[in-house]
Amino acid sequence: MRLQEFWSRLEAHFGSMRAQSVARDHVFAALGGRTATDAIEAGLPVRRVWLAICEEYDVPPRDR
Repeated sequence: MRLQEFWSRLEAHFGSMRAQSVARDHVFAALGGRTATDAIEAGLPVRRVWLAICEEYDVPPRDR
């Protein structure tokens, strides 16, 4: 998954304002206690970050 696709999916699911908050403010245990943006900056695969968000927010499997 590319970073652009990550942001597109995040905004499609949460809306543009909430997507920014989910990515920058929410700390995910599955990402080592990091936010999504911190995890991506630390080098974690974007797909792994997206799946952590999906698990935390119960995104339907068809949208993962």
